[in-house]
Amino acid sequence: MSPKGRIKVLVVDDSALMRQFISDILRSDPRLEVIGTARDGRDAIAQMKALKPDIITMDVEMPNMDGLQALEEIMKTNPIPVIMVSTMTQEGAETTLKALALGCVDFIGKPSGSISLNIKDVGQEIINKVIAASTAKVRPRGGIFNAAPAQTEFRRMAPPVSTGRRDIVAIASSTGGPMALSELLPKLPKNFPVPIVITQHMPKEFTGSFAKRLNESSQIEVVEGFEGLSLKPGRAVIAPGGSHLVVKRRAGTAVCGLSDAPPVLSVKPAANIMFLSVADEYGGNVLCVILTGMGRDGTDGATALKRRGAYVLAESHKTCVVYGMPKAAVDAGIVDEVLPLNEIPDAMVRIVRGN
Repeated sequence: MSPKGRIKVLVVDDSALMRQFISDILRSDPRLEVIGTARDGRDAIAQMKALKPDIITMDVEMPNMDGLQALEEIMKTNPIPVIMVSTMTQEGAETTLKALALGCVDFIGKPSGSISLNIKDVGQEIINKVIAASTAKVRPRGGIFNAAPAQTEFRRMAPPVSTGRRDIVAIASSTGGPMALSELLPKLPKNFPVPIVITQHMPKEFTGSFAKRLNESSQIEVVEGFEGLSLKPGRAVIAPGGSHLVVKRRAGTAVCGLSDAPPVLSVKPAANIMFLSVADEYGGNVLCVILTGMGRDGTDGATALKRRGAYVLAESHKTCVVYGMPKAAVDAGIVDEVLPLNEIPDAMVRIVRGN
C-alpha cells in the first residue's frame, strides 16, 4: 500500500487510449492510485521492479513481450496479483484460461475488441475487481496452498446435521475459482456417486472452454449446462455464463434448467439461485461447497439448504485466493466444516458416501 493507504496499480496496455481509459477509471476511486503505466510486457516488468505496485492490470496482446509471457515471468520472479484484460471472444477465452493457469488472480473482459471505447461501461467492475484482487493470495504456477489436516480451523461449526444421504453436490466459486476447480475436480474418482452442479462467476464466452478444459483433466465428466441436460453420477455441470443454472425435475429425472432472471448480488450466474433450486428439488439431501471468491454470493442459498439439513463445506482462508464468499457463510453460522482446498475432494467423497 502507498503511504496514504491507497492501492498502488500499474496499468499495462499497448494502446495509449486504453491505458488512459483504464487509468481514469481507477483514479476515480479514492482507494486506488495509478503509479505508472507500461506499453508492453518488458516495460511492465521493468516498471514493476522500479515502482513496486500492489497489483497490475495486464493486457494480453502486446508487441515485444505479450501479457502471458510477462505474467509467467512475474510469477517466477516476483509474484504479485495480476488481473488480465482480455477480449470477450473465443480466442480471448482460451488465452484467459491459460493466464489463470499461470497464476493471474482474475480477468476483465474488454467489451468489444482490443481498443474499446466501451471499457467505461464496465468501470465499476474493474474497480471492484482490482480492489478485491489487491489483497489476494497469489498462487505459484501449478501450485496450491497446502495445509496439513491438523491445521484445519474447525469442524462442525454449525449445529450438527442429521446423517442423511447426499444426492447431489452444489458448488459455488468466484475469484480464484477457476484454479480451485482445476485442482478439485481432477481429484474426484470416475465413479463419484452423485451429480455435481457448479456456479462459477464467468462470462458466457468463457464457460464452454473452461468446462472443456476441466473435462480433459478430470476422471469425471465436466460439461457446460444446457436446458434439459440430465444430472447423473459422475457428471459435473457448470452454469453457462449469462444464465442462472437451476435444477428441476422432468418425468422424475433431475435435469439442468437455465433462467434468464436478473443478476443477484450483481452476478449472473448466481450461486444463490442455483442453491435455492437445489433445495426445492432435493431438500436437505445435499452437500453444499463454497470455494474462494469475492462478495457473498451463495450464503443466502446455503442458509436455505442448511435449514433443510444439508451439509455445508467452506474453503479455508489458508487456501482461498479471496476469502469473501466462504467467510460470509462462516459468519452466517451455517458451515459444518472449513477445510483447505487440498482436503475438500476427499471430504466430498466421504460425505456423499455417508462416512
